[in-house]
Amino acid sequence: MHRETKVLVIGTGFSGLGMAVELRRRGEHDFVVLEKASDLGGTWRDNSYPGCACDVPSHMYSFSFELNPKWSRMFAQQGEIFDYLQRVADKHRLRPHIRFNTKVSGARWDEDAKRWHVTTEQGDTYTTQALVAGVGALHIPNVPELPGIEKFTGRTFHSAQWDHDYDLTGKRVAVVGTGASAIQFVPKIADQVGSLKIFQRTPPWIMPKADREITGWEQKLFRALPFTQRLYRDFVYWTRESTALGFAVNPKIMQLAQGIALRHMKKQVPDPKLRQALKPDYTMGCKRVLISNDYYPALSRSNVDLVTDKITEVRESSVVDSSGVEHEVDAIIYGTGFHVVDSFDYLDIQGKGGVDLAKQWREKGIETYYGITVSGFPNLFFLLGPNTGLGHNSVVFMIESQIRYISQCLRLLDHHRAAELDVRVEAQQGFNSELQDKLTKGVWTQGGCQSWYLDAQGINRTVWPGFTWRYWMRTKRVRAEDYVLTAERTRP
Repeated sequence: MHRETKVLVIGTGFSGLGMAVELRRRGEHDFVVLEKASDLGGTWRDNSYPGCACDVPSHMYSFSFELNPKWSRMFAQQGEIFDYLQRVADKHRLRPHIRFNTKVSGARWDEDAKRWHVTTEQGDTYTTQALVAGVGALHIPNVPELPGIEKFTGRTFHSAQWDHDYDLTGKRVAVVGTGASAIQFVPKIADQVGSLKIFQRTPPWIMPKADREITGWEQKLFRALPFTQRLYRDFVYWTRESTALGFAVNPKIMQLAQGIALRHMKKQVPDPKLRQALKPDYTMGCKRVLISNDYYPALSRSNVDLVTDKITEVRESSVVDSSGVEHEVDAIIYGTGFHVVDSFDYLDIQGKGGVDLAKQWREKGIETYYGITVSGFPNLFFLLGPNTGLGHNSVVFMIESQIRYISQCLRLLDHHRAAELDVRVEAQQGFNSELQDKLTKGVWTQGGCQSWYLDAQGINRTVWPGFTWRYWMRTKRVRAEDYVLTAERTRP
């Protein structure tokens, strides 16, 4: 099948669905959304492990144009967020535009026709004026190559590919990693398994989770008086936004939060030896800050052991650590997160002159303009692209800023009857110079750790340095002078 369309969107997570809603809102109906899976939802479809929930308050982790007065908890669980996205798609009649089970295999810019040619693994092709990649960064599981893993006869799976058919009851289980996913599913399986060995490389900073059920009267208030929910959302936003001071302005401020985290640990972990093993040796914020009220208590269970020695070998039915201790296990669960900095390596996108985007980023480093456009790749737009991730607030806020920006870019193309819009090299270079200067002063670089925020050269290609309101202000209006607009070629 071949189809021509004005706008092609990839992905149906918050990014792709939000872009589709914006296109419908501005009266654009000539667009297609491609989804690799059989259902929409992105991260919130893929991650269905026990205990999966958001670590941003529910009322902030939602679209500003689609508030949900029926959130049941302060921090929504996976199923509730998944259902929310389903309702958004239905309300805005997006499903007719979505092509499920359609995975993009490549995209090539045709300089003569000034169109993107997009191919899929199913053999379908699309020609489009504008290509919007809403693929995000947290969708390719990071599975470590453990020595000898091919000899293991038990079950192995990643938290993002949870094996719900495998019964963990009474099993001897090894968990590799102690990141955001692991601290959620470990407490849920600890009382089910026979034994649990948690292999920790670097301890995370864990803050108490201010979670509770949202009462019926609160839900009724939000439904009856929507402005009260918006006021509460604003309160949540500015409260979280204030924490950017410690991340980006002065990392020493994080010492206050570290004190709260250490008291939280002391209260929940009575064993001083275990507390010492769980205490991070880097500044909070250097790695992702986690929240939990039940992870530490789970570690104190008699059937749970924290192993801080590195895994040196995997045998047929065991895992051996660097101290030579052999741990008999029936299953290995990877709580090792996702490929983030290198999450774009798989993209086969060729721009002007046949330049390969992934290769260019590998060789020269990842550079974009506000994480949205890339010089030499006209009419290509990223949602939640490089350096637009956050450590303190809701990425949905960033996504909405980018959606509005892309919408303006599309209007520019229409207004000038242009065939292509390409960001100027000098504009992109100036933005990245300023960006990296700010990032080097932040906790991500100064905090004394190695994290998935940084690439192999130690350069932060993941997060936005500081306040999200500044990003909103700077992307509120497209500076046409930062772009080259090329007129449509006249045809004989």
